[in-house]
Amino acid sequence: MEFLDARRLTGPNVVFRNIGSILDVACTPEEADLLIPVWADKVGRMLEALDWPSAEFAFVKLQGGISLAFSAPVDQLYAASEINEWAWAASAFELGVSKDEPDFEEALLTLKKSAAEEANVELMWLIDEASERGKTLLWDDDEVSLGLGTGSQTWPVRDIPDAPDWDRFHDVPIGIVTGTNGKTTSVRFAKHILRAAGRSVGVSSTDWIAVNERIIDRDDWSGPGGARAVLREKEVDAAILETARGGLLRRGLGVERADAALITNISEDHLGDFGSRNLDELLAIKWVVSHAVRESGRLVLNAEDSRLVERAKDYDGEIVWFSLDPANEVVTSHINTGGSAFVLDGDELLKIEDGARSLLCRSQEIPITLGGAARHNIANALSAAALAWCLGISLKHVRTGLVTMQQDENPGRCNYFDLNGINILIDFAHNPAAMGALFDMASAIPAKRRALCFGQAGDRTDDLIRELARDAWAIGLDHVFVSELAAYHRGREHGDVFGIIRDELLRQGASDDQIRHNEEELETLEDALAWARPGDLVIMLALGGAAPVHKRLRELGAQ
Repeated sequence: MEFLDARRLTGPNVVFRNIGSILDVACTPEEADLLIPVWADKVGRMLEALDWPSAEFAFVKLQGGISLAFSAPVDQLYAASEINEWAWAASAFELGVSKDEPDFEEALLTLKKSAAEEANVELMWLIDEASERGKTLLWDDDEVSLGLGTGSQTWPVRDIPDAPDWDRFHDVPIGIVTGTNGKTTSVRFAKHILRAAGRSVGVSSTDWIAVNERIIDRDDWSGPGGARAVLREKEVDAAILETARGGLLRRGLGVERADAALITNISEDHLGDFGSRNLDELLAIKWVVSHAVRESGRLVLNAEDSRLVERAKDYDGEIVWFSLDPANEVVTSHINTGGSAFVLDGDELLKIEDGARSLLCRSQEIPITLGGAARHNIANALSAAALAWCLGISLKHVRTGLVTMQQDENPGRCNYFDLNGINILIDFAHNPAAMGALFDMASAIPAKRRALCFGQAGDRTDDLIRELARDAWAIGLDHVFVSELAAYHRGREHGDVFGIIRDELLRQGASDDQIRHNEEELETLEDALAWARPGDLVIMLALGGAAPVHKRLRELGAQ
């Protein structure tokens, strides 16, 4: 057994819907069975000595270990994590993992001091008052707010007013987006649709937090902190929150309630971290967003994802499905029982409900589908349309948003340029499913010759890197330009990833002079453009970021 982490859970999470503290331990399944009752006994003893409220205990067994959690008051979460650390040390001693027995009385004195310093009576009072009055409250270490967006007000967490004006606080519609691929594009699509409907939209995402076209900060804001920041912006009357694996796993969901939540798909990406070592664990993390909509919202799901379909069988909330196949059995059964779905039928994007088929638009009318060739972006359009509709947007405005969404509003995702007759396709695809979708699209685009510019992060397995190289070569490449991407070595030596890619390409029939190696992505782009002639297609996977690539292409006069 090995201690991994003890941390706060600040929202609904993979273990339970409560806030509290979670303990991660690496161990075998047999060791986990021994640890559970011992850990619970230690935590219970300390909680009783501290005279804390009764706690809910929960655990989830994982590949390579176990996560154990107990609920705790909002103003005692740091102290709760200290309890978990002590409980681990005491359990490790009792189970013979450690020879050092922690002193209970000494730990109790330390914890009493920590709990007293952390306590915030005013915050706990405000939480109780907000709950009784049905008002949304968001809190963190520094601030607390009542209401959302235009109906919100925020104060320092240690300077809470005695008599808030409760009548001024109200909520705004919230849409949550998660999944493996398509999250960011779906967020941008949904935001564009809501803007077409005249809404003032707050967005938190892996790229930035923003209100409408005003970017507040460029960074990865796909965790709870980004959600809170956007929902405290006074201009916001609707919000789209991209919610990624890391934030859900480490802290939980940033909001307890939403009007709609979208899970785009579940596929291999970022597997290997404790808690997300296989697809079932990844699904459990993403499924957390369903907690926010189960009682009074709608859950939008991909009917072509078998894991989502299976998990949905036990879900008792309202589901809206989307699919590129109108004959999908899940979709047809759902529609026949009175449900709603968004589907592609031929080239028509449709909303189907109660037997009525409403045309949204045709696939070729959506600019970022590249005339319908980018089927993954048709799926993203359907998912975003469903999400926007669940947020109360009319189909008229959904259509307007879909057909006016330009590639400049979706940087780094399926961006198409023309440079003196050379066609250039830029995308962020970096895992098998995303690359597969991109390669399918690239195969459908007419070209005299095709070249691929890409690199891979060192934390991918050798087998996965080889698989990506095989899939790439299978689309009929004439040349491959590989970027070293030193910033993404992640434990590997310089040239290791290129060596694997080169070896696999040679196995697939490439010749040595069809493979080039560069250090940086911009060097790779320049090399490919020097090779290319009018009528050729250059595909670039901009893992390091699309902005420098776009800038260089525009400097060269690309349209």
